[in-house]
Amino acid sequence: MPAPPGPARAREALGWAAWLAALAALTAGMAAVRAGLGGAHVALAYLLLVLAGSTRGSRVRGVVLGVLSFLCFNFFFVPPYGTLLVHDPLDWLVLLAFLAVAAVATQLLFRARREAEEARLRADEVERLSTLGAETLNAGRAEDALHAVAEVIRGTLAMDACEIWLPDGSGAPGPGARAGGPAPPGGAAAAAVAAAAGLGTGVVERLDGTRRLLAPGLGAAAAVPETGEARALSLPLRVRERTVGVLRVERDGGISLAPPQRRFFAALSYYAALAAERVRLAAEAERAEALREADRLKDALIASVSHDLRTPLTTIKALAHDIARGGDERAADIEEEADRLNRFVADLLDLSRLNAGELRLDPQVAAAEDLVGAALQRAAGPLAGRELRASLSPAEPVLLGRFDFVHSLRVLVNLLENAHKYAPPGTPVELAVRRDADRLLFEVADRGPGIPPAEAEQVFSPFYRARGAQPDAGGVGLGLSISRRLAEAQGGSLAYEPRPGGGSVFRFALPAAELPDGEPSP
Repeated sequence: MPAPPGPARAREALGWAAWLAALAALTAGMAAVRAGLGGAHVALAYLLLVLAGSTRGSRVRGVVLGVLSFLCFNFFFVPPYGTLLVHDPLDWLVLLAFLAVAAVATQLLFRARREAEEARLRADEVERLSTLGAETLNAGRAEDALHAVAEVIRGTLAMDACEIWLPDGSGAPGPGARAGGPAPPGGAAAAAVAAAAGLGTGVVERLDGTRRLLAPGLGAAAAVPETGEARALSLPLRVRERTVGVLRVERDGGISLAPPQRRFFAALSYYAALAAERVRLAAEAERAEALREADRLKDALIASVSHDLRTPLTTIKALAHDIARGGDERAADIEEEADRLNRFVADLLDLSRLNAGELRLDPQVAAAEDLVGAALQRAAGPLAGRELRASLSPAEPVLLGRFDFVHSLRVLVNLLENAHKYAPPGTPVELAVRRDADRLLFEVADRGPGIPPAEAEQVFSPFYRARGAQPDAGGVGLGLSISRRLAEAQGGSLAYEPRPGGGSVFRFALPAAELPDGEPSP
């Protein structure tokens, strides 16, 4: 610690002079009436002086006054007077008892004063922490709370400046809040903060301009060097084993904290970590809210545009039909493209209904064989020229499930058409049905290029098309997305797996059902 300034030294010297003068005055007063005083009176008078000196001064002052009182007691009030000799053994008992009581009383007073001071400091810490907690909680913006924490740390620990650095979009730390003077020029602070964030340990910037790393895992209370060699200290802020920022404090004259201040520094650094985490969570919440709003607007736009397209598409199809009666062959192409666009609009409407939870389902017990037969019939046109192999598990005489027949048929037809789009010419599309515990599984397999592992889940996102599609495959990437949503709405699932030997397998699972007792098989 730095030496006390001149005025403090002068006050200390005046204090010593005053207590020594009080000792001299007390001794002179009692010496004047020595004949009427007993040893107990003298001992009590000196003991009161020692206690008063210990109460108003330091332990050293109490010990010195006790020793001097012991000497004065012996010299002036114990025969033979004017010497330090003691002839009566009882006088030794009185003197030693006085010295022991003075020493014990001084020690007890010192301990009581120290405990009272520690209690006051703890109360002050609690008050400051409660005030800081209230300020951070009442701050309207997370950034305001961060600045409040930085200002409290700087003011409480008498630092020249306090900074809290936060990771930017690239993960590198950047200034988030600063309390104190202007930021120092140059990149020394940024380099120390980057090292603390990257290595996860504290960095000390010495007074001579050099830097050193602290031991990993060293807490804020133990990170402050005791020698006062540090001009600045950068500490990583961690919340649940995750670095959320870096706390940097600096003092041009060197950083040196007493033990109570170290404990307080540790508590404040945790508040700084929580404030930095709050800034991160607030930013993530803002991004999430922006994404939700954008998604809501997108759904509203899709629903509105899809609904408005129905009327002109109906008109175009009717006009193309009339033109076809006149023998114009191009009318058939117009009508075909109108049907294709109408299917696209229907998919958009269904997607918006699914997102809004407004698509109604009617799950009932039905046979898998009926669903497969309807799917093969519906896909016969789009799959013209493609071999389609369908098989039902011979282990089960009747495969039943509880599902919405119309929407399940749509999912199965989508999977068959999707396999046809991506499978090479001349290769078959296979459809297999079996029961797996409480699930009814429909597996559609092809020998197409398959899907890269990184895209295995992305293919179920709206408007996503996997690489490898044929140029004339058509579609806009809504089929698989709608199919999965329809499957999940019925309590089922739709997943992709690579096919051994090359290709894709889409597994469409629905809740299985049992044949009621006493009811004949269909």
